[in-house]
Amino acid sequence: MHSSSSSAALGPGGLDIAGTFFTPIQHSVPPSPTKRHTKISVIGTGNVGMAIAQTILTQDLADELALVDAIPDKLRGEMLDLQHAAAFLPRTKIVASVDYSVTAGSDLCIVTAGARQISGESRLNLLQRNVALFRKIIPPLAQHSPDTILLIVSNPVDVLTYVAWKLSGFPSNRVIGSGTNLDSSRFRFLIADSLDVNAQDVQAFIIGEHGDSSVALWSSISVGGVPILSFLEQHQIAYEKETLENIHKQVINCAYEVIKLKGYTSWAIGYSVASLARSILRDQRRIHPVSVLASGLHGINGGDVFLSLPALLGRGGVLAVTNVHMTEEEAGHLRDSAKTILEVQRQLGV
Repeated sequence: MHSSSSSAALGPGGLDIAGTFFTPIQHSVPPSPTKRHTKISVIGTGNVGMAIAQTILTQDLADELALVDAIPDKLRGEMLDLQHAAAFLPRTKIVASVDYSVTAGSDLCIVTAGARQISGESRLNLLQRNVALFRKIIPPLAQHSPDTILLIVSNPVDVLTYVAWKLSGFPSNRVIGSGTNLDSSRFRFLIADSLDVNAQDVQAFIIGEHGDSSVALWSSISVGGVPILSFLEQHQIAYEKETLENIHKQVINCAYEVIKLKGYTSWAIGYSVASLARSILRDQRRIHPVSVLASGLHGINGGDVFLSLPALLGRGGVLAVTNVHMTEEEAGHLRDSAKTILEVQRQLGV
């Protein structure tokens, strides 16, 4: 399948009328080379990839959007479906191809592609198939866009972000996993819902593995600037630790519930990844809990490992990791989460 895109050619012979339809302005000069053309590539056009693409378009985050997938007919169908909405969206050039050359010059490459689990297949075998898939995806992305930022969404996201880092040869600040950005949004929603406030007024992080060993940072949660646990203690309001743990379990089980009900998750991860894209490409310098190289932080050792920590994101990717307060118990759970990821990595031989 050749690269496809929107075109100014009309009619059965592909008549190019752009040159005659408009009269050029006299004594004009080309646009300033400093004017930035933003290009995003999305690898994988499944439910998650297309939710991300749709959200990127509606939020006007790119001048050009490139789609890549291994199934040509589906890929072209998705591209055409988005192009046909042009009259209702900010102007964005949309291209698609099975050839990774279509991604050349990307500012941000978002990888959502992944192998589907076969019935009875072990998690390790599935992971090994995803690593094999990444060997075909990451090197050509790095070749065609050597200055890009890689944003990994495929699961298990922490291990595959590490794999992408190793395969790309990029500096660690330019390889990011979507991590617990969505988990933290779910966490904030549950807290906001219980207090009947806007989730944007809740500061709360889930860190560590995007998975069962994730860690809820209860000690640093605040609502409208008020630290929750300190407030409860100051007002001698009793609370059960089990109640807090149940809310964390709800966060972990949220995705499973959505998958059980509709077969997959898509919209929330679409908005989550779009928020990361905005922070990176618009140099917003916002703090997001994303999967970053965490070795040496908070006592994490034993090898290179990516897991989620609150990180400052901007045009250079990960600009810094926040020195977030956590109790020794929370730090211990974080180190245990790192060990869980490292144990899986050691079996891959990457």
